[in-house]
Amino acid sequence: MELDYYKQYYKLERYHWWFKARERIIMAHIKLLMKNKTLNTSLKILNIGCGTGRSSEYLSQFGKVISIEFDKFCCEFTTQKTGLEIINGSITELPFANNEFDLVCAFDVIEHVEDDRKAMEEMKRVCKPNGVVFITVPAFQSFWGQHDVINHHYRRYRMSEIKTLFNEVNQKGKIIFGSYFNFYLFTPIWIVRQISNFINKLVSPQKAKSDFESIPTGFANAALEKLMYSENVFLSNKIALPFGVSILCYWQKIN
Repeated sequence: MELDYYKQYYKLERYHWWFKARERIIMAHIKLLMKNKTLNTSLKILNIGCGTGRSSEYLSQFGKVISIEFDKFCCEFTTQKTGLEIINGSITELPFANNEFDLVCAFDVIEHVEDDRKAMEEMKRVCKPNGVVFITVPAFQSFWGQHDVINHHYRRYRMSEIKTLFNEVNQKGKIIFGSYFNFYLFTPIWIVRQISNFINKLVSPQKAKSDFESIPTGFANAALEKLMYSENVFLSNKIALPFGVSILCYWQKIN
């Protein structure tokens, strides 16, 4: 990846409506886990695939965050930009002992990993007994497009596939909650993705674009963030949405 990509991504993570709404949804669910005593306060947190660091910044309000990122150049850029200490490493070979973290996070990460089963094994391995593994991933292969290609995705998921992945990988535990999200915008995003895929077939690969090329201005950005976050009325009450552009799921390790 080039420096300009990380500069752009740094801004997107902090100002784009999708990232801001996802952040608020994630934080609400961690707070819920702490409120109902599933998680304690002052957590030891592993943030896998921290990118340009925004997720590590907001996770830090819940405890001590250890950040890990596969791309070495991204590690260097983010450390220089934010001052965060980031370990250059892989989700399929985490450099940590068994049972080390209260909360293991991988937000839109495992779709980048060819061996997602190994990634799941490693996340569960480093999670403490009674700790939680919390992931988000993109949903539905029918949404596959240049955005996925540019971002080096291997796949998009259905909820049933995520539940199977959690349940098949050896380690005693239970899924606490899983749901699709970005539900309200599912149909318009699907239509835009199909149109974009058609247009991208007509242009050279170098000119094809990702979904996140720019940040909508003013009212549009705020309105889209508010609309997506409004779904948390259902999610925070453990009401799973029937479909959406993304998936969230969290699992608790049992002794």
